[in-house]
Amino acid sequence: MSAHLAPPFRAEHIGSLKRPNELLQKRVEFDEGKITKEELQKYEDKYIAEIVKLQRDIGLKGLTDGEFRRHMFYDGVFDNLDGMTHVKPVPKEWFMPYVPDIMAFQELNFKNADTYVCTGKLKRTKPFYKDQFLGLAKFVPTEEVKNLKLTMCVPHWFHLRHGPYAYPKDVYKDDAEYFADIAQAYREELADLYSVGCRNIQFDDPMLAYFCAESMLKGMAEDGLDSDAILDLYIDTYNKCLSDRPADMTVGIHLCRGNFKDGRHFAEGGYDRIAIKLFNKLNVDTYYLEYDTERAGTFEPLKFLPPHKSIVLGLISTKIRKLEDEEEMEKKIRAAAETVANGDQKRSVEVALNQLCLSPQCGFASHSEGNQVTEEDVQRKLTLVANIAKRVWGTPA
Repeated sequence: MSAHLAPPFRAEHIGSLKRPNELLQKRVEFDEGKITKEELQKYEDKYIAEIVKLQRDIGLKGLTDGEFRRHMFYDGVFDNLDGMTHVKPVPKEWFMPYVPDIMAFQELNFKNADTYVCTGKLKRTKPFYKDQFLGLAKFVPTEEVKNLKLTMCVPHWFHLRHGPYAYPKDVYKDDAEYFADIAQAYREELADLYSVGCRNIQFDDPMLAYFCAESMLKGMAEDGLDSDAILDLYIDTYNKCLSDRPADMTVGIHLCRGNFKDGRHFAEGGYDRIAIKLFNKLNVDTYYLEYDTERAGTFEPLKFLPPHKSIVLGLISTKIRKLEDEEEMEKKIRAAAETVANGDQKRSVEVALNQLCLSPQCGFASHSEGNQVTEEDVQRKLTLVANIAKRVWGTPA
């Protein structure tokens, strides 16, 4: 297997974890100007230390900070990138109605909506995630720093959402110029992260999963857009962002169909439409795939997985409190291995099984408020993931 495949581990979690109520309250106080950033950080540190201990006690190795220093999962890049401007309120026409979550938010009439749009040349003049990584690394022994997982925003987040309003034509003449500067910023960020010990990156990308949704494909076609060409553009942008990464930096991508507040999803559709490009043209090492409900389709697209890549099966739901059945989950994992083994590039079931891992289908709190689960539910769900991993592979590592 490739050197990139050190992470993921057999038992994984996506990244965000349930934030304690006290931390949520302190973030409100910070937003209202009642406490300083330094005071807020004390509470973030307190609870990150606790959540790291919880993950280690369960037996997980790909540790995260639970995204406790963020409000939304995609925070970090565009709010720190020169040339981006925060806009609130946002003109309704700036949101592309064919994007599945935009369709859902239309019901709210875009009340209190805010966003970032490009208003000048994009340039990285300060780190995006370095402080978050170092703020996590201080809670683990030096030898475990290489296992820490950092989640980050995808390069096309605002491009898909805003279409022709994503950047002014007097700043960038076309998408190629726009994404060239974004890719440069990501290359600089990854190099900076690598220099402080980061070896495990996960892009959180609902956007690629949206290309599986018939509703979006239909809406794009009605607007005269070539969805295949746009998907190719995004894959090419990823590859340019990652073109300089060191051989021992593992990169994964998490595809999600929506995880808003009460666990609401936004899109449906199997991976069949994008599987060949996803697994064979996108230069990442692993894929975190949602598979907790029928809306993600069957395992059939996994037949296109190359032998040098891995898949983390998101079979455990973060949206409901009920625990999944261990035996049923093992059967699904082995069924997925059979599909991989009998795919385009044949291999033994044992080899295919070793390309698979297990995780929840998404984070427990993609935004600060999180899903309708308790902190105790999070512990029970992650313990279940570790137990199933032991059952299938003999170890959660």
